[in-house]
Amino acid sequence: MKKVVFVLSILILSNILLAQEVVNKGRISGYMFGDYFYNAARDTGISSLSNVANSGRKDLNGIQLRRIYFTYDYDISESFTTRFRLEADQAANTSNNKIGVFVKDAYLQWKDIFRGSDLIFGIQPTPAFEVSEGIWGNRFLEKTIMDLRGIVSSRDLAVTLKGKVDEQGMFKYWLMVGNGSGNSPETDKYKRFYAHIQYTPIKQFTATLYADLKARPNINDPSSTSNPPATVANNDLTYALFLGYREKDAYSFGLETFLNPRQNGMLSNGTLKDKTGMGLSGFASYNFSKELAVVGRYDYYDPNTDSDTKGDSRNWFIFSLNYKPNDKVTISPNVIIETYESIPNGRSIDASITPRITFFYSFL
Repeated sequence: MKKVVFVLSILILSNILLAQEVVNKGRISGYMFGDYFYNAARDTGISSLSNVANSGRKDLNGIQLRRIYFTYDYDISESFTTRFRLEADQAANTSNNKIGVFVKDAYLQWKDIFRGSDLIFGIQPTPAFEVSEGIWGNRFLEKTIMDLRGIVSSRDLAVTLKGKVDEQGMFKYWLMVGNGSGNSPETDKYKRFYAHIQYTPIKQFTATLYADLKARPNINDPSSTSNPPATVANNDLTYALFLGYREKDAYSFGLETFLNPRQNGMLSNGTLKDKTGMGLSGFASYNFSKELAVVGRYDYYDPNTDSDTKGDSRNWFIFSLNYKPNDKVTISPNVIIETYESIPNGRSIDASITPRITFFYSFL
């Protein structure tokens, strides 16, 4: 009898240890992408109109690393998982002008805190364009439009509740409350509130509705005659819609649009009124084979749609040929073109043109 008990004990202990090995394990992964670029065309007056994607003077050229990710995922248990991710890129230069490194993600995820929903705490992705970026599938070429134009940060130090509305997962929700300061420490009492609904009736098609409120301090009303002057709201609001279809290794297309009003964000004839930015983006890709694909995208962006404001809208294009000699390597000859609305004095702005060869590679 003692031998039977001993054997059973060993078997039970072995099963426990094996289960722990399955759960308590870490995974290292990452990817890098960069380019050889050449600013073939620029306007002499472009400095005030340019954006991150097309910044730099004419004839500037060189090799750049636009992103390096190093990620460590660790499963504490079946209920708790963590992620720690570092990012290095040329936009995060250090004081001595070296490529900087910062914490991109650092969060704890409590799975199924209640049926079908997870709780996440820490530095984490925001819901603004996580889905659209996935269907776009070419982040190594460029950010999606709201990320590119700085409408919403890709990360926030926040608390999130996300999950399925129905058993099949046709409807999903994502609610977040964050500092509204991206990856930076909090410096004020104001927060950002995010809400996102995703609808996926079939595997290939997804639609999302997104909204957020970024609270900001009130500002003085210039038309007020009281002492001290009355104050009015100055919050940022964002609304977005995305429709996307993706057939893996075949083709994809998507449409994304947003409005970004700031309450009382501009002064016109001594009166405050809302300042509203808007954007529209459409993209498509087609695979000739598993190794070769073509990609195209068009963005329209106007930072202020008010009829009193002219000369600030632009059209942005990217065209690429993606070659994958390996599942983890992509080489992409591509070109970015940006055209600009004429400024109010009638002067036209020459287009910005940047051809590149982009290299993307990942590791596990």
